[in-house]
Amino acid sequence: MTTASEQQHSHAPAAANRMTAAAQKFLEVLSSGQRDTASFDFKGDERYVWNYTPVERNGLMIRDMDDAQRGVAFDLMATGLSDSAIATAHQIISIEKELGESEAAENSDSPWTRSSERYWFSVFGEPGGDAPWGWRVGGHHVCLHYTVVDGQSLTPNPFFFGANPAEVRHGERKGLRTLPEIEDIARSIVTGFNADHRSIAVVDGDTPQDILTKSYRTADPAATPVGLTYSRMDADARERLVNLMKVYVNRNSDDLAANVWGKIEAAGFDDVTFAWAGPDTPGQGHYYTIRGKQFLIEYDNTQNGANHIHSVFRDYENDWGEDVLAAHYVVGSHH
Repeated sequence: MTTASEQQHSHAPAAANRMTAAAQKFLEVLSSGQRDTASFDFKGDERYVWNYTPVERNGLMIRDMDDAQRGVAFDLMATGLSDSAIATAHQIISIEKELGESEAAENSDSPWTRSSERYWFSVFGEPGGDAPWGWRVGGHHVCLHYTVVDGQSLTPNPFFFGANPAEVRHGERKGLRTLPEIEDIARSIVTGFNADHRSIAVVDGDTPQDILTKSYRTADPAATPVGLTYSRMDADARERLVNLMKVYVNRNSDDLAANVWGKIEAAGFDDVTFAWAGPDTPGQGHYYTIRGKQFLIEYDNTQNGANHIHSVFRDYENDWGEDVLAAHYVVGSHH
């Protein structure tokens, strides 16, 4: 059941207005055929379909837009992101070029086409008004989902960023790292633990090959390991853990980040847990998860010689705006 706190931490009228205007403009600049390709009913299963691998998707692909339409599409993408996250998203998209080049040089048998144009934009329902609507950006390692309810409430989850390569190993951009903070801060946490705390936080010497919640519609709180609680950490580890959590939260625009962080703070930090799997040596495959009462952060860097990052923020109760939508439909039924 949706609480007053949930509604408070989803209240974002300024962001909803930004997104409405940008989504309306996006649809307006498309041809009728493009608009049909990009548009879906709000109800149904399509809104919940997502994947961070390079699979084909429904929606309108960047490749099928002209330059002006691409600019408007990326303007829509920017409405929910912080300035740094906008830059990160474009960097993730751009390193598809290096990925394709490295696979060609290695005579890789990868079946995927690597292209910065293989990102799809979708709009669900009608932007504006009181009826719920939403939008999605999906492609390799960039998966964004926004749900707007009553023109006032907004949820930005699931939120996925990944990177392959996490560090460019050849060419003009050799040494460029994508998502470095979420690797480096986490490693500093685990290497800073004393022996007792480390024995609890490091849950396995081996790593899973992917995030355990994958791209499931619902994130299961029990799917990931527990590890060490915030309440048992020393002051330095607590500070680093909070800083790491904020990196994920601050991918959102300032107003959305304030809502997400406010919800985390309201639930309290004491029961937040940090778990690590694998060695802590740079260049070796590793995994971690941060679990709170209402949220989950999951990360892995295990594939392609530990040069391939996946990271996601999930809300157990309000991915896809489910809790806020439940309240909306209850109120609607009373009328």
